[in-house]
Amino acid sequence: MSGDLVIQMAQEALRVVLLVSAPMLGLGLAVGLMVSVFQATTSIQEQTLAFIPKIVAVFVAILIFGPWMLRIMVEYFTNVFVNLPTYIG
Repeated sequence: MSGDLVIQMAQEALRVVLLVSAPMLGLGLAVGLMVSVFQATTSIQEQTLAFIPKIVAVFVAILIFGPWMLRIMVEYFTNVFVNLPTYIG
């Protein structure tokens, strides 16, 4: 296995990780920002207030984007396992 192939596989793995995690991270970031603005405007300084909406947002993102994320991961692992003999040999 050459160094170029290892770098290419690592790049593809990082791309898949970024694609799969982006919807959850983006929705959590947006909800966290909205909660922070709400806390700043109402002067509510409760530390635990932001956790529940973020958790709910991440679960909603998983429900909405779950099939798409699963398809991306299955395509990646199928590609890895199909090309496994060429990686080893």
